[in-house]
Amino acid sequence: MSTEEFELDLDDLERRMKGALDALKYEFQGLRTGRASASMVEPISVDAYGAITPINQVGTVNVPEPRLVTINVWDKSLVQKVEKAIMESGLGINPQTNGTIIMLPIPELNEERRRELTKVAAQYAEQARVAVRNVRHHGMDQLKRGKEGMSDDDHKFWQDSIQELTDTYVGHVDKMLEHKQEEIMQV
Repeated sequence: MSTEEFELDLDDLERRMKGALDALKYEFQGLRTGRASASMVEPISVDAYGAITPINQVGTVNVPEPRLVTINVWDKSLVQKVEKAIMESGLGINPQTNGTIIMLPIPELNEERRRELTKVAAQYAEQARVAVRNVRHHGMDQLKRGKEGMSDDDHKFWQDSIQELTDTYVGHVDKMLEHKQEEIMQV
């Protein structure tokens, strides 16, 4: 097999590493930092009209104040279902209802809870690093299978390219973690 016949899809490896970053970003959105954010309620679904529906498809989600999320439910008959979904979501927030508007006051985080959240963020980041390294491992396996007939220089070039891509994405994970931990510890 000549070098021209071997083609490692670096774009595919990069796409998969980016997927690990996107998953980390989504995980980080679910971590409450003591500040209100519309993304806090994104994972919550409601049983509406016989179908499981994302909360943002049954009402308008707003953040009128730094410590308050409001959901203006469009159908009055769904208000109780939305309330119930929020209480069962594990957010740890008790909704307050005023007609069709559900208010979610975000409590202040204490120091101990902030430290716990930074540890959870670190765990999420480690899972993302492992995912990136698994993609690297897959790329290196592809490289080994295609090594026959490849010059040592070409092999080294592909190895270095895969490692460079891995280092870049692990660096992105580290930066995201650092930013999230600063955000969590901010009072």
